[in-house]
Amino acid sequence: MINPIVYAVPVFLLLMALEFALAHRRGQPVYRAADTVSSLSLGIISQLVAVFAKLLTLGLYTVVYERAAPWRLPVDAAVVWIGALLAYDFLYYWNHRLGHEVKLLWAAHVVHHSSEQYNLSTALRQTGSGALFSWLFYLPLALAGVPPLVFVVVGLVDLLYQFWVHTELVGKLGWFDRVFVSPSNHRVHHGQNDWCLDRNYGGILILWDRLFGTFADERDGEPIVYGIRGPLRSWNPLRANAHVYADMLRDIRLTKSWGDKLRVLFKPPAWRPADAAAAAPQPAYDPQRFERYAPPLPTPLALHALLQLAVLLAFGLHFLVLAPTLGGAAAAAYAVVIVLQLAALARVTEQGLAARGWDAARWALGAALLAASPWHGWAWAGLWAAAGLTGVLAWAQAGVVRRSVPRAG
Repeated sequence: MINPIVYAVPVFLLLMALEFALAHRRGQPVYRAADTVSSLSLGIISQLVAVFAKLLTLGLYTVVYERAAPWRLPVDAAVVWIGALLAYDFLYYWNHRLGHEVKLLWAAHVVHHSSEQYNLSTALRQTGSGALFSWLFYLPLALAGVPPLVFVVVGLVDLLYQFWVHTELVGKLGWFDRVFVSPSNHRVHHGQNDWCLDRNYGGILILWDRLFGTFADERDGEPIVYGIRGPLRSWNPLRANAHVYADMLRDIRLTKSWGDKLRVLFKPPAWRPADAAAAAPQPAYDPQRFERYAPPLPTPLALHALLQLAVLLAFGLHFLVLAPTLGGAAAAAYAVVIVLQLAALARVTEQGLAARGWDAARWALGAALLAASPWHGWAWAGLWAAAGLTGVLAWAQAGVVRRSVPRAG
């Protein structure tokens, strides 16, 4: 069976294109090329990792369902599907909420919040490590006898629903905002304003937030500042996935208290041991000094990065289709190559003209691996060659732009 995400991706891309066109028409700059490349790179990596994480997530769910469930609910009953979706959404609320309140869980979830833009590409900005602990939250469904097929489908429905709420182009929707997660109340969730923090965790229903006291309305006349306190300031998808884990390891190393070493894992994200904070101080959050991360990127290189991302997305989709037929080592090797390609592409969006060597090396390595690959034919080689040719043209044009800009003084 082909991964359903393969079919969903073209729909996502079409909706993103429509959002971009409508925003451009309205004069709203909701997209930036580098941020979009970063978000989609993280989305690709999350799907690559998900192929290997199924053993942990669906595998353990199935074991609990088969060995511990006192009964098994029928897969052909509508009430089972509706009840499972409601129960899944309830459990998602708690998974999501604790992902903001427990630092070990935040280390995974922070990826989704690290963009300082808010658009449909942000919905695809997903973690590569969330499966380490998120499976625990859904075991009650297995114990209740919800069949694995139902669990997978309602989980996918809950996830896909959340795509459309990541937009600034849809305003308040009246009664809908009071019952369901909507763009208005999910924008609040992504804000770093004081009144936005730790609010609106629901997946499909916002009723859970109203019930447990975590709901906040979007405020008219108070612009939401997106992103995280302690900003990432990088487009690198590997750093986006690892930076909070690295901070935790630093504090565990620096603190002398064994109790505090454990508290680092389970305290709220902002908490730090006193001795660790003294040894490695961090600047206090100041909303007045917040600046979006925006290293200079010439237009030809921005377009180049988007095109190269599209090519790597094609390889990512090919991996998702091919993965069930590959052995574990072969699948891992293919996935690692795609991840490294995405990380190298981030050099272009971060360093601009200074990354020419990195980009050439990235393309050359890809060409060499394609020549030795048993899974790719002439069509894939042609695609990679075309990507290389357009890259040469982009770098040449970027050089022309640089020479045409007058120097100061």
